Amino acid sequence: MANGSKENDYSAKNINVLKGLEAVRKRPAMYIGDVGPRGLHHLVNEVVDNSIDEALAGYADNIIVKILKDETISIEDNGRGIPVDMHPEEKRSALEVVMTMLHAGGKFDKNTYKVSGGLHGVGVSVVNALSEWLRVEVRRDGGVFLQEYKRGIPVKPVKEIGKAKKNERGTLTTFRPDSEIFKVTTFKFDTIAERIRELAYLNKNISIRLIDERDGEDITFHFKGGLIEFVKYLDENREPLHKTVYIEGEKDGTPIELAFQYNASYSENIFSYVNNINTTEGGTHLVGFKSALTRTLNNYAYKNGLIKEGKIQLTGDDFREGLTAVISVKVSEPQFEGQTKTKLGNSETKSAVETLINDKLGEFLEENPSVGKKIIEKCLMAAEAREASRKARDLTRRKNALDTMNLPGKLADCSITDPEHCEMYIVEGDSAGGSAKQGRDRRFQAILPLRGKILNVEKAKVNKILENNEIKAMIAAIGSGFGPDFDHNKARYGKIILMTDADVDGSHIRTLLLTFFYRYMNDLITSGKVYIAQPPLYKIKKGKEEYYAFDEKERDEILKRYRPNGKEIDETGISEDGMPKGIVISRYKGLGEMNPEQLWETTMNPETRTVLQVNVESAAAADKIFETLMGDAVEPRRAFIEKNAKYVRNLDI
Repeated sequence: MANGSKENDYSAKNINVLKGLEAVRKRPAMYIGDVGPRGLHHLVNEVVDNSIDEALAGYADNIIVKILKDETISIEDNGRGIPVDMHPEEKRSALEVVMTMLHAGGKFDKNTYKVSGGLHGVGVSVVNALSEWLRVEVRRDGGVFLQEYKRGIPVKPVKEIGKAKKNERGTLTTFRPDSEIFKVTTFKFDTIAERIRELAYLNKNISIRLIDERDGEDITFHFKGGLIEFVKYLDENREPLHKTVYIEGEKDGTPIELAFQYNASYSENIFSYVNNINTTEGGTHLVGFKSALTRTLNNYAYKNGLIKEGKIQLTGDDFREGLTAVISVKVSEPQFEGQTKTKLGNSETKSAVETLINDKLGEFLEENPSVGKKIIEKCLMAAEAREASRKARDLTRRKNALDTMNLPGKLADCSITDPEHCEMYIVEGDSAGGSAKQGRDRRFQAILPLRGKILNVEKAKVNKILENNEIKAMIAAIGSGFGPDFDHNKARYGKIILMTDADVDGSHIRTLLLTFFYRYMNDLITSGKVYIAQPPLYKIKKGKEEYYAFDEKERDEILKRYRPNGKEIDETGISEDGMPKGIVISRYKGLGEMNPEQLWETTMNPETRTVLQVNVESAAAADKIFETLMGDAVEPRRAFIEKNAKYVRNLDI
């Protein structure tokens, strides 16, 4: 029996109750993912989502988002305006209830919003809680109403500050993220623009203007063609094989939209949305689309003699090679599941999507036989490549995670076999690979050195990909299989860390590797298993003292302690007054320049290293970037480089 000492005392006084929005400020990552740049930009998305919900309900068609000079955000819409009258139960303004209480809002009332996105009732109050200050201005019922908050707490009750013009209505929300919560409070225009562009494509009746008052950038996103224009945007650097196919309709109360086209590439790019939420893990709506596509195209091909009986059999993968598609459904009561709650689980949605697309796509193909023929020809070419790659894939298939018979000879494996505690470094070059093998902890760290640059998978058929020795080595070492056999749960390592040199070649190799993982082992990324190592760029030495710096800023911070009379020290260790001070600054251009002990200390020791986890915030944006950087079209790549050249640091040729 436990003793009655004070140390073991556990009673009602030990139970803490977090009131209002305290819980959000105590554990912000639970509500917005993290307190880094991703979480910061999520605040903008949550407020914009409220405006989008007004548009979906048919009450708004214009949204203005501004990044002000002091990193404050303002978002205005011409919707109905948040109600300001007294809430019958809370005995205070409905506006204050919405802004200060979790799980309060009109999204739970299906008479107000039939469908909605965002965090379902916690979004705007979470933004309020995590803002240094926030003010809401509402125009409705002939008046202009205002309430201000500091860190989620109302400064004063809601008050009427003026009269609205006739028929003038809407909500203006202005906020500044709290620097006590967020590590960085600087907004990136492109990050906000990507989400707004996506929303404008998904909602063709809405116009969203994005203004950056810091540098004057001003873009209005409005796409009358909706999903058709979305697919064209995604495929603008690829060669389309036919005009975009568009299907729209409603089945069993579920509005369904689909646009797709085939192109000359070899990758499958399907983007699925539920109530404007990008369902990166798919779900029942995506399953319904894939089933309908396979069945309808297969039936069409046999019916029209495009495939002869007894010849090659087409599979679902064949029907999706070179396909770019966007499917968007509106579900009144979505049930999400999966690791990131972005997988739709509603079983009725599958049958609704499958039935509608079966009917509509069948009609389209009968009316457009030339398009149907091009699609089937593309699918047959995919089937031939699949058959040619089958033997190569069989060679790389692993029976289970403990089967080491087919491991590549150059892999220095670890002794622990539990994937959760194992990690593999994919290292550029034999020299760095040698240092890594000597410096690693052999118990849990495996090293796979690569020789040269792997194949650019963006431009290659699957059979050519599987003929590449370096790719075969990676597939065998990781152990998750490839293609239809791929299963990220079978990976032999919980972390796969890309470690390349900090120069142009190293960046190119890293991009080639990321392209491969994104296109053919995407689940490794979405499950959080792919990382990028961050080796130091500088070593600063004075006498017996040694320091490592990962960028110029950190280097300069270290050098501050050695500044004579406030004078600057350049990379040679010589101050402005011309005195040598005994400081040696080394710039690492390659991993091979570090000995095993240095590589372990700076880049491989879990206690001291920095690694970046690879994640995909927007699948459509990621697809666009990979196609721009690694595809056939040269002009878009040149434009991308010119636009982003100002952000480049530490460039070594």
